[in-house]
Amino acid sequence: MTGRRSNALTIAMAVLLIYFLLPLFWLFVASTKTVGDLFSSFGLWFAHDISLFSNIKQTVTNDGWVFTRWMGNTVFYAVVSAGGAAFLCALGGYGFAKYRFRGNAAMFGAVLGAIMVPTTALAIPTYLLFSKAGLVNTPLAIILPSLVSPFGLYLMRIYAQDAVPDGIIEAARIDGAGEFRIFFQVALRMLAPGIVTVLLFTLVATWNNYFLPLIMLNNPDLYPITVGLAAWSSQASAGGGTTGAVLSLVITGSFLSVLPLIAAFLLLQRYWQSGLAAGGVKA
Repeated sequence: MTGRRSNALTIAMAVLLIYFLLPLFWLFVASTKTVGDLFSSFGLWFAHDISLFSNIKQTVTNDGWVFTRWMGNTVFYAVVSAGGAAFLCALGGYGFAKYRFRGNAAMFGAVLGAIMVPTTALAIPTYLLFSKAGLVNTPLAIILPSLVSPFGLYLMRIYAQDAVPDGIIEAARIDGAGEFRIFFQVALRMLAPGIVTVLLFTLVATWNNYFLPLIMLNNPDLYPITVGLAAWSSQASAGGGTTGAVLSLVITGSFLSVLPLIAAFLLLQRYWQSGLAAGGVKA
């Protein structure tokens, strides 16, 4: 019975793996094809002529290297937003977990309620607010909303509750350390796995964000990669003799856009460890 369960679980995991990796595999295969092969050859396998590097060159250099500008904007928005959100969530989560103050439960309940609100529902009010402040069509219009992460704050509060033992905090206080010094020199290291988790969640969310930059930005030089590729896709949908060529640019650009996220996960996965504070306090 145990063996049958194990085999069924293995098959189920294999099916899920194929389900999640198949679109990425198709994207890679399509990026290696010429415009003609893109419409004539089998979609899930390579054509006779491999044109990956020429497609990359055409995508990167198209329209005055605009793709590299979009990619640079995306990296800037995502890195600044993810770093800022992770730091703010670490501060807030640690404060909620380790301090008791009036309104603690009510404020944390508000955070939980904010998780239930779809981000698209806040896009128009955010636009109106930023329009009054004169921040529309600026990088701050993308970065500032991305710094607010109710789910990240909730995650850090739950993680900090057990990751930072109260005994270590009390010992630091007895040694004369102030509250900010305790946070930056003691607690921050113990919160590293949770911070990396929030950082990756925010990085992916900002990198893939489409609706917010669509309504906030009207200058193509400020576009992130999502809005830029959508503009190319609209151009391809409009028809004309260059439809196939533009569609090839969109596919290759989409493939290039996911590579930094894969690299980020591979580089940061070693920080996803728990129990960094284990043994810090004797039982």
